[in-house]
Amino acid sequence: MSGRMIARRLGGGVLVLWLVSLVTFLMVALIPGDPAQVIAGENATIADVERIRAQLGLDRPVLEQYFSWLAGVLRGDLGRSLFTGRPVTSTIVLAAPPTLALATAAVVVALLIGVTAGVLAGLAQGSWLDRTISSLATLGIAMPSFWVAMLLVTVFALGLGWLPATSYAPMSRGLGTWASHLVLPAVALGLATAAELARHTRGCVADVLTRPYVRTARARGAATGWLVRRHILRNAAIPVVTVLGLQTGRLLGGTIVIEAVVGISGLGTLAVNAVLQRDYPVIQGYVLFCAVAVVLVNLIVDLAYGWINPKVRTA
Repeated sequence: MSGRMIARRLGGGVLVLWLVSLVTFLMVALIPGDPAQVIAGENATIADVERIRAQLGLDRPVLEQYFSWLAGVLRGDLGRSLFTGRPVTSTIVLAAPPTLALATAAVVVALLIGVTAGVLAGLAQGSWLDRTISSLATLGIAMPSFWVAMLLVTVFALGLGWLPATSYAPMSRGLGTWASHLVLPAVALGLATAAELARHTRGCVADVLTRPYVRTARARGAATGWLVRRHILRNAAIPVVTVLGLQTGRLLGGTIVIEAVVGISGLGTLAVNAVLQRDYPVIQGYVLFCAVAVVLVNLIVDLAYGWINPKVRTA
């Protein structure tokens, strides 16, 4: 991919982030309730509420508040929490590691399960294995992630006792402990993405197997393993990368539910608490963080296209 194309992607990403910040700010302003009233308490007088509103800058016009907040964002300052008084940036940084670890582990689970199942189904078209994998993929897409999480916790944590049921362990406590706390939530979160990957990979494998050069290689006695490594995986890589890029927002959004089920205190928990408390700066900071993550992932996807298929570089 050329430098000019990367610059265009970055420019488009900046525009997307600005639009996200504007829409989010305006939508947050429409949330019913007054955070000044919540902070002041039920027994506060009108004068107390108005004083707090003035201190927080909530008495100013919405657009004036937005441009003041945007100026701070450009300086790296996302503001301060209305309730804790802590900087939003440091609050997000402290809450991000569990969520990022969970999302990354979910991507690994989705790749391992989805690509493997898709290749096997594609190689065995029309067989019982193909029909079984296709049915399981449909089931995986249909099952809610929170239900899968509760089922996994009930069976493998509470029933068999193989893995921890709740909470998150930082990597400082050891790689094994860290991984054991991520297995169940990562599988629950990544299962739907794995099902999508399996369906797309299966279609790509089926398509590649019909191409003349593959049929010729098969006629000459080429081993299936060689065909998979040489042709099938490379041709299936682009749709796999595309699906992963499109699923980024879903995975980040899904962490909110999974964290609630397994008791992980990450960005999802932070976002839920911010909404319940009407903590506007934290809500805006969380949405902007997710938007930045999605934009970066899509840029990586564009770069991956050029690496997988060199023709994309000259596009």
